[in-house]
Amino acid sequence: MSHPNVNTLWAETLVDELVAGGVDAACLSPGSRSTPLTVAFAEHPDVQVFSHLDERSAAFFALGRARRTGRPTPLVCTSGTAAANFHPAVIEANQSGVPMLLLTADRPPELIDSGANQTVDQEKLYGDSVRWYRDMPEPEAEPRKVRMLRTTAARALGESTGVDPGPVHLNCRFRKPLEPTPVPADDPAGVPDDWAEDHPLEADGRDGPFVQTSTGRPTLDEAAHERVARAISDAERGLVVAGPADGGLGRDALGRLVEATGFPVLADPLSDLRFGPHVDALDAPVCGGYDAYVGSEATAAWDDPDVVLRFGASPTSKPLRQYLRDADCRQFVVDPTGDWTEAEFTATDLLVADEDATALALADRVEGAGLEPWRDRFAAAERVHWQAVAERRTEADWEGGVLSDVFENAPDPATVFVSNSMPVRDADRFGRPRSADLTVLGNRGASGIDGVTSTALGAGSATEDPLVLVTGDLAYYHDMNGLLALGRCAVDATIVLVNNDGGGIFHVLPIEAHETFEEQFKTPHGLDFGPTGDLYGLEFRRIDGRDDFRAAFNESVTRDGTQVLEVQFDAAESHEVRDALAARVREAIASR
Repeated sequence: MSHPNVNTLWAETLVDELVAGGVDAACLSPGSRSTPLTVAFAEHPDVQVFSHLDERSAAFFALGRARRTGRPTPLVCTSGTAAANFHPAVIEANQSGVPMLLLTADRPPELIDSGANQTVDQEKLYGDSVRWYRDMPEPEAEPRKVRMLRTTAARALGESTGVDPGPVHLNCRFRKPLEPTPVPADDPAGVPDDWAEDHPLEADGRDGPFVQTSTGRPTLDEAAHERVARAISDAERGLVVAGPADGGLGRDALGRLVEATGFPVLADPLSDLRFGPHVDALDAPVCGGYDAYVGSEATAAWDDPDVVLRFGASPTSKPLRQYLRDADCRQFVVDPTGDWTEAEFTATDLLVADEDATALALADRVEGAGLEPWRDRFAAAERVHWQAVAERRTEADWEGGVLSDVFENAPDPATVFVSNSMPVRDADRFGRPRSADLTVLGNRGASGIDGVTSTALGAGSATEDPLVLVTGDLAYYHDMNGLLALGRCAVDATIVLVNNDGGGIFHVLPIEAHETFEEQFKTPHGLDFGPTGDLYGLEFRRIDGRDDFRAAFNESVTRDGTQVLEVQFDAAESHEVRDALAARVREAIASR
């Protein structure tokens, strides 16, 4: 293979090595300085290219694909503020442990701090938000450098997908010519005609990755397993709490653990454990209504749990977090990264170990205790909660009903992405566990509303399953640019737009009682989102009533193309309904 210039050699080698390591897609944003990388990805036969005009949307799209696949989708951008626009998604990927690979093009080093056009300091641009950073040397047809390039590409993938997955940043410097313009071999930017023949290892790489990275998962020693198993076996009131997680505790391992312990499971909607065949197969309940009753007058007469096994990140539910905070019990947090994911600071034990391996090892060592009365309490509380939700089935005056309908009617299988603020909270309280194979995702690492649409579409691009996005009006507004990916990246979705004309989440905060609330916190915008249908080539429908919503939703998830189903609400009235429903549930449980 001959290369017209050294930039082409460099970029094609880098892409070739990434593909050897398993990369099969990339997100590219137009720009001049990144031309060598863009051309190399676009012309590689084994790479699916997703073209994004907006770097922020591109980064969140790549984040969504990685949430669904467990592998990074490399991002390419030009120099300057383009790279800065990746930063919000980098923060989310860092805090939620999602693989990401950033390839930012940059100017030659002598132009830094010179006033040169579109030149900023990109070294360690993302600070501590990346697992690994490398400022790449300028391209050169020199064997050792090219071996370094292949090794760096392999290392970057390994660092991104290791025990503590997350973002990796390679800052790639290029001089002109940036295009695949032929340059004489004796030019500093040229490549010798006999380069490939003289250096076959550097030119062709190895059979597979240049460096094969094998990442082990930490496990507990026998003494630690026995110590935890004794605590579980002695427990009369145990719980499994599963927080948000991408690729955390698996359903099979959970089943073995629950079969052995008899512990009820309190499963966050983003844990991948609230939904699936195991829900109906387990003897112990998989609970999803706990946000309405734990830590309240409903459970005031209950004894505290005496052992809690925690997997995943901190739960979405504030009442659950506070219930665990106030419980006088042994709490084991299982996390293979060793990070601290318990913001109430009441956990007693951190188990730095693989979730599945730990669950299976404990299941083999535990002798189940007499937990039937404890299980029955949670099962009964769940029945009360879901009966109360069902009785409001015909009412159209609360946002939570939409989330209830989405999870009840989502296809099996499906990917469901929920926005932050109220949608994820309503998913937590009103998404009833069911045996359907639903993959429920959200950006709970930093819990922002930026990039929600793009992340959802990225997740949808990685699977043939129907995609459902439930988003609020501010999140929809914040990432309208992301809708361009529907056509450019060939993704279809059912988008449920819960429009309460502003920041409905702030109604649950004390600021609601202050005179600055309306203009500075609720921020009513009065926008008509209907024109986004024509602008982005989608079908936009306004829905009136829950019966109409269910019919429109069930139709949409079976159709091609994208439909936005907008349902309008008064945020204050929705909060009143939530509070009244919770009060009814608590009173009913307390009186049993």
